[in-house]
Amino acid sequence: MKKMILPVALGAAFAATSLSAATAGTLEDVQERGTLRCAVSTGLAGFSYTDENGKWQGFDVDYCRAVAAAVLGDADAVEFSPTTGKTRFTALASGEVDILSRNTTWTYSRDADLKFTFLGVSYYDGQGFMVKKSLGVTSAKELDGATVCIQTGTTTELNLSDYFTAEGMSYEPLSIETNTEGRANYLADACDVYTTDASGLAASRATFENAADHIILPEIISKEPLGPLVRHGDDQWADIGRWVLNAMKIAEEKGITAANADEMAATSKDPEVKRLLGASGEMGAAIGLNNDFALVAIKAVGNYGESFERHLGTQTKVNLARGLNAVWTEGGLQYAPPFR
Repeated sequence: MKKMILPVALGAAFAATSLSAATAGTLEDVQERGTLRCAVSTGLAGFSYTDENGKWQGFDVDYCRAVAAAVLGDADAVEFSPTTGKTRFTALASGEVDILSRNTTWTYSRDADLKFTFLGVSYYDGQGFMVKKSLGVTSAKELDGATVCIQTGTTTELNLSDYFTAEGMSYEPLSIETNTEGRANYLADACDVYTTDASGLAASRATFENAADHIILPEIISKEPLGPLVRHGDDQWADIGRWVLNAMKIAEEKGITAANADEMAATSKDPEVKRLLGASGEMGAAIGLNNDFALVAIKAVGNYGESFERHLGTQTKVNLARGLNAVWTEGGLQYAPPFR
């Protein structure tokens, strides 16, 4: 989601910490501890938030639970750590958490400089703008002179600056640190416009008392491929996280759901389905897991589409269509390598 700008020296410090923290063997640490430590957001509807019972829910949360199920056999064996755009990378690099699943954009600098390994794209997104209908605008090109709420320390600031410069417009930034602070300032009319990823805008709007009074403008001004990440230096742990995400996508392609996974494992004649669900081959052993790791994960949270529709889809308050996040067989970009 937000792409933090870090000076070279700080990036090097992150990298050194990250590589040191990753050398111990994360899988063994997690199994010995008996819990997976997962960094999430401080609260974003549909992605990661606590329900009325204090239990973490959401699309990003489901992924953490899937990893815990695959590694520990228990989707509830997760310690969730809420992090901000500023604290998330420190938490991961230091070893405070094992994995970061917090609507985070895959970028060159985060990969090559900060030494984090992205495990795939869980959500294709882009930066957008939300305004109140009463402002009377229908396009971002009409925002000249507007006050804009924007998270500080992120490249969202750079995207915003580039866009307004290219369009010959000016704006007044109002710096905020969290989505909660951004929503509060926007609703209090401290700013005319709130900008972040379009999915985040939809999630925020879903929490408003009068959601219909707010519109997300049609312009998308950046590419934001969001996904989970781990520290460099532990390829086995990265493979585990990557193939849990891939397994959820393949399951949707193949029609495997939380409800029918056991039956599919027992009766499917599709060789890839049988390999994925542990009914044939020794696929799990290659990454230090049981051969049915994907079966256990899918039974815990469902396939990619089930998780998407449960937390983000058109029948939820967030009301996001699949769009680019449909599987490739349905015209989207979600595509997993073969499980073979």
